[in-house]
Amino acid sequence: MVPLMSLAVPILLSAVIVFVASSVMHMVLPYHKGDFRAVPNADGVQDALRPFNITPGDYMLPRPSSMAQMKDPSFQEKLRKGPVLMMTVMPNGPGSMGTSLALWFAYSVVVSFLSAYISGRALATGANYLQVFRFVGSTAFLSYSMALLQNSIWYRKSWSTTLTSVFDGLVYALLTAGTFGWLWPR
Repeated sequence: MVPLMSLAVPILLSAVIVFVASSVMHMVLPYHKGDFRAVPNADGVQDALRPFNITPGDYMLPRPSSMAQMKDPSFQEKLRKGPVLMMTVMPNGPGSMGTSLALWFAYSVVVSFLSAYISGRALATGANYLQVFRFVGSTAFLSYSMALLQNSIWYRKSWSTTLTSVFDGLVYALLTAGTFGWLWPR
């Protein structure tokens, strides 16, 4: 068993490495550019929605009030006529990237901490690089990637977008695992 305090450096360094890598992957590499499509007649849609003053949050349209209402012919007709959607409404105005980046870094620290906890309980001081890589990489991959699949299964998010994000999580897991393998206490 390896004490968590002796893993503080790989926890923080792997979070920094993931943070930098994710920045490069999202700002330099082109494969995330198609994650969101533009709404046809975006100005018209915004103009039509603006009078409703929808507060920030997650919404479904149409949204049944009960399981029984889902079977009601009038609700079924709303589904047929469409549009059927789930949407997240954000506060008006330019968003703060600073807050999102800080939360992303904190999340990466939590993933590295959990990876350290599990690996530190399973492995001893002096464990070889591949053992550390396997435990840390598996834990980090599960943390960064697997819950994303639910978005496509239940909320019909594009599978290509979800799988692209799962790929990102694999890269982050490999970087985390490599950092821990390199800095594991001897």
